[in-house]
Amino acid sequence: MRLYSTNNKSKFVSLKEAVIKGLPEDNGLYMPEVIPLLPASFLENLKDYSFQDIGFIICQALFRGAIPEKDIKEIIKASITFPAPLVQLNEEKSVLELFHGPSLAFKDFGARFMAQLMSYFNIEEKKELIILVATSGDTGGAVAAGFYKTPGIKIVILYPSGKVSHLQEKQLTTLGHNITALEIDGTFDDCQDLVKKAFLDEDLNKKIRLSSANSINIARLIPQSFYYFEAYKQIKNKNRKIVFSIPSGNFGNLTAGLLAKRMGLNVHQFIAATNVNDVVPRYLSEGIFTPRPSIRTLSNAMDVGNPSNFSRMEDLFGFTWNSFKNEITGFSFTDAETKEGMREVYKKYNYAIDPHGAVGYLALKEYQKVNKDCQGIILETAHPSKFLDDVQDVLSCKILIPEKLAMLANKRKESIKMNTEFNSFKNWLSSNY
Repeated sequence: MRLYSTNNKSKFVSLKEAVIKGLPEDNGLYMPEVIPLLPASFLENLKDYSFQDIGFIICQALFRGAIPEKDIKEIIKASITFPAPLVQLNEEKSVLELFHGPSLAFKDFGARFMAQLMSYFNIEEKKELIILVATSGDTGGAVAAGFYKTPGIKIVILYPSGKVSHLQEKQLTTLGHNITALEIDGTFDDCQDLVKKAFLDEDLNKKIRLSSANSINIARLIPQSFYYFEAYKQIKNKNRKIVFSIPSGNFGNLTAGLLAKRMGLNVHQFIAATNVNDVVPRYLSEGIFTPRPSIRTLSNAMDVGNPSNFSRMEDLFGFTWNSFKNEITGFSFTDAETKEGMREVYKKYNYAIDPHGAVGYLALKEYQKVNKDCQGIILETAHPSKFLDDVQDVLSCKILIPEKLAMLANKRKESIKMNTEFNSFKNWLSSNY
């Protein structure tokens, strides 16, 4: 398997280099040279394949011999250990529950797969690998859980102080061992900017082996494509056009869906559902991509003002606006609308949906007002208990906290406070690694 940078299609690297490096020197993002079309026999008979089988077949096709089949099977077996059930709300709306992993968020799929893949590639290295992660909420907890006590790898998580939920913060700051949390006095975009600058700093990279576990790393996107096939497998009525409504922040999840479609999955449309951080819906409407500082919202994991994966989507669409908007429809919603969506889902379907899933629900509802003959799947990206106070306040009901999250409540938070100056971050990395 060969991969190129979105900023330079003429220079290729191996899968190992792309995964371990995370980000090319030219500040682009890695993309596979070939996105294979999966066999028709597989696509037509998905019901005969387990979730792990689906992951193996996708990786086998993508990796093109970069990893032996027996090792791919072991990586999949160790990472895809929980389900992604499709819950039907009514005849035209379903929810794909992606929160059954250890951190109760969809990012568990990518984090656990990446941990196994990186560990596989890193096994013969003598120098430890330092993984930098910027999080707006869920990524940090998933990466912390996925990489916890992984030999030869240390995790540094940057999160915006006061802008993640209480239980999200506990997932980042209570594990210890090889996990360190940096509490940044800024926004998620500031955290992401620090990580990108670290990768582009030649002096730092000479001293430290750096990598990333954000969706800028291709190893995060690959397993996220698995559950689009798993969702399609569970649809009872496949006679309708299939659309996915995706709560979106950094747009890794939607990009993974586009990869799934390029591999042959029969998807009619993707819906980019955002909160007021709506740079992609605005681009779809106006044809101009204008990043801006992120705004804090109820759906905090989507508070991204300059989504990294936009460059991957541009690459897939040949930098053509018309192609972009032919496959993706965008909608954005305020916090007030999000709360009303949460109440509506609970009242109409007796289903407690988190703020991010509620944005996905509202976007699908808007889309289906005009496009009635479609089967819509909402990606429910996190368990509602991760936003306990907000969800209970909005729904006026008690939300049960799964034991793996409840046990964190009384654990001691340990974080290192830091400003947004890159030199402060660089000096800290140099001093500690």
